[in-house]
Amino acid sequence: MDNTRLFQSITAVAGTVWIESYLFISKPHLLLIIYYIFFVFNRYTLITNCNHKTLGLYYLWFSFLFGSYGFLLSVILRTELYSSSLRIIAQENVNLYNMIFTLHGIIMIFFNIMPGLFGGFGNYFLPILCGSPELAYPRINSISLLLQPIAFILVILSTAAEFGGGTGWTLYPPLSTSLMSLSPVAVDVIIVGLLVSGIASIMSSLNFITTVMHLRSKGLTLGILSVSTWSLIITSVMLLLTLPVLTGGVLMLLSDLHFNTLFFDPTFAGDPILYQHLFWFFGHPEVYILILPAFGVISHVISTNYCRSLFGNQSMILAMSCIAILGSVVWAHHMYTTGLEVDTRAFFTSTTILISIPTGTKIFNWICTYMGSNFGITHSSSLLSLLFICTFTFGGTTGVILGNAAIDIALHDTYYVIAHFHFVLSIGAIIALFTLVSSFQENFFGKHLRENSIIILWSILFFIGVVLTFLPMHFLGFNVMPRRIPDYPDALNGWNMIYSIGSTMTLFGLFIFK
Repeated sequence: MDNTRLFQSITAVAGTVWIESYLFISKPHLLLIIYYIFFVFNRYTLITNCNHKTLGLYYLWFSFLFGSYGFLLSVILRTELYSSSLRIIAQENVNLYNMIFTLHGIIMIFFNIMPGLFGGFGNYFLPILCGSPELAYPRINSISLLLQPIAFILVILSTAAEFGGGTGWTLYPPLSTSLMSLSPVAVDVIIVGLLVSGIASIMSSLNFITTVMHLRSKGLTLGILSVSTWSLIITSVMLLLTLPVLTGGVLMLLSDLHFNTLFFDPTFAGDPILYQHLFWFFGHPEVYILILPAFGVISHVISTNYCRSLFGNQSMILAMSCIAILGSVVWAHHMYTTGLEVDTRAFFTSTTILISIPTGTKIFNWICTYMGSNFGITHSSSLLSLLFICTFTFGGTTGVILGNAAIDIALHDTYYVIAHFHFVLSIGAIIALFTLVSSFQENFFGKHLRENSIIILWSILFFIGVVLTFLPMHFLGFNVMPRRIPDYPDALNGWNMIYSIGSTMTLFGLFIFK
């Protein structure tokens, strides 16, 4: 046995020396990059560390870095749309605009909100809330973290292709498959990046579920777990049920690109609507996958700040379960314009509007918890929690409007749709992320990063900025301004100028919080 280990060690050392010698002679710059990466990883123990709190903080840092990149992409979009006509994008390079909003959507959804709320909040707090010393599979947890920057780099590499991926974050065929005659490399690396990110999410989901089921404290039954814990459990189950469908859809897309299959090519009896069904079966539950951990954060912060249990704790858990179930069967409300039958549209309309009932239950429970205390707004995280409730309520109201098939056909693919989901995600989920950092900054970093008054000032500035950014989009939607277009009529200059100013205010607000 000892001789075998000695032989393996000698072989490993010899192989390493040979590889390093080859790189030193042929590609010394690549060797320097590899050394630098290993130095950084070893310096911050990114590879060797399996502690759930440390990995949770790394998730938050990755979320901040990736989110900053995605936010700067949105600033470029707002600069272009500050006034009519093309400003910073040349006429012959309009695909750059398409590439920017594609990357913006993918990065903010898969690499900003999910790592921050699901990965960061879940890794740091789930074992604590369950009374467990660690997650069930610490090494798998570390691997799922390391897959995040790899997936992000793959998505960013799509910009290096001759024709960047300008398909939108949905990757609809035949737009994504028509690149066969040009350069499918951009779509390829985006698909591979999404697959790697999906693998990391599935690993984290299995880890969370196993931890709750088998490692929680003795006597801590499922019925008395906190709302925050249940939000992570429900999110994990939704990921396990919906991510395989997305994986199958994008693999079929990859097969159409490279292996001469015809799943989505209408010229040869393929059906591009099939891809929409597969994508939105994941895509709409993904909205709740993003926002359910935010519900857990807000519930945890309100309960902690006001030193009391949430009003209607069990009804909150039931409401989240109903939201998850109903949210998984309403995917076709994104497809009203594809020619669905009348009874099909009636089903998806009624089920979509039905989601407002458990959502309203959660909002009333939060408000009752706040009104039942005598503390008022004592901390910046309390103010951020109330801002989350306001913005999420407004975004949910516009979602009920869009759930109506007759209205949605008129407003489909206009800026009204952008305003709706940005009020829920761009404002709601991001405010929940900042609420998490603001409330537990001393636990995370060992000190207060900013004074309470400065964070309150930032909260007000940020809220005014995002409202100025996204509120005018509703009026642009009523004027049927189509999204994903870099130009518009001169009559819409006023509203576009207002929400470009709001985007600039948001940018300055982030400098205060940084």
